[in-house]
Amino acid sequence: MPSNQNVQGGKAFGLLKAQQRDKLEEINQEFMEDQKYKDEEDLAEKLDSFKNKYAEFDLNDNGEIDMMGLKRMMEKLGVPKTHLEMKKMISEVTGGSSETINYRDFVKMMLGKRSAVLKLVMMFEDKANSTTCKPDGPPPKRDIASLP
Repeated sequence: MPSNQNVQGGKAFGLLKAQQRDKLEEINQEFMEDQKYKDEEDLAEKLDSFKNKYAEFDLNDNGEIDMMGLKRMMEKLGVPKTHLEMKKMISEVTGGSSETINYRDFVKMMLGKRSAVLKLVMMFEDKANSTTCKPDGPPPKRDIASLP
């Protein structure tokens, strides 16, 4: 039996996710046009990657990362944090102005010079993911024997 997932809400949830992605895309455009970031290397690619990362979190109804979303993401990444650590992480990103992380704050954190804990975790995860060799070209052919 499915855990308390709202089954009939799947379609609405998909729609919400799509709307959230559109909103993130709009914010990315703002960053693309922001003079402050004009010298940022590969800005478009970075923003795209941030958008996908951000969308991996369980966002609240406002499309922001709240304490629970952060908690689940940290657990998923294998770095569970205490309530206090997460409060500190959120406060680091938002400058203490909010208990949730919005996408603008997230992008500013990722592009910023300061090493917020969340940024370090995200970058570490990126490295961990990218070093598990993504060979160039088509994936190698696999035979039945190599399947787990």
